[in-house]
Amino acid sequence: MTVMTVGSEFRGGTAGREQAGAAAAQLALLAALWATVGLDTVGWLAGTAYAAGTWALLAAGLRRAGRRSLGPADHVTLARAVLVGGVTAMVAGGVAYGTPLLTGLTTVALVLDAVDGKVARRTGTASALGARFDMEVDAFLILVLSARLAMTLGPWVLVIGAMRYAFVAAAWVLPWLNAALPPSFARKTVAALQGIVLLVACSGIVPVGVAAALTVFALASLVWSFGRDVLWLWRHRPAPRADLTVAADAAERTPELVGSAPAGRAS
Repeated sequence: MTVMTVGSEFRGGTAGREQAGAAAAQLALLAALWATVGLDTVGWLAGTAYAAGTWALLAAGLRRAGRRSLGPADHVTLARAVLVGGVTAMVAGGVAYGTPLLTGLTTVALVLDAVDGKVARRTGTASALGARFDMEVDAFLILVLSARLAMTLGPWVLVIGAMRYAFVAAAWVLPWLNAALPPSFARKTVAALQGIVLLVACSGIVPVGVAAALTVFALASLVWSFGRDVLWLWRHRPAPRADLTVAADAAERTPELVGSAPAGRAS
């Protein structure tokens, strides 16, 4: 009964109307792409599937958060999600390398990525759901761009788009990877670099050799960033349960030694 009440409240709230509007915008964008670049059936199916998956996951996230509407920054992210749907459809449909429309949609999506965070801070509406929504849209755009560039440079480029998802999969097996990381300007810089480099490489404005060199640099920086974070998480992982029991017993037996140990030292 509770689930039905929550579901009905969600459908009756503004979030349902906001998502319906975004779905309509997605279909309109796909129709525009069909009229301009000749989006084929595969592109239509990919764009539609992306939209359906995005709206379903967002609706589930809103229900879990107990929210009936999106915040100001979430609307910006939702607009970005629609643009990413267009990019996804074009890439899946095999749109030609360096198509100006593909470059344009990607550029606007990346520019808006710098907007939603500022909107959230200025309006005081930052939330865990909004941050996760923003991150997932970013990650999927990087995956799609790396897939497009892989058609030109080779499958190795897919490592850029797949790395974040591989990290998430690894966290299912190694729960300590789920721990919160400290804020890092370097991490944010490397993440932003991926989108910019892939955009430039996919745009066709630089020679293929230059695009390959830039992509190698982006991949190397991403490997460094992930490796740095994994090492930090490993060093700060929780002690095994058996070790904690031994340490507790030792503390009870020799409280004077434990109390005199230097702060932060692992014994």
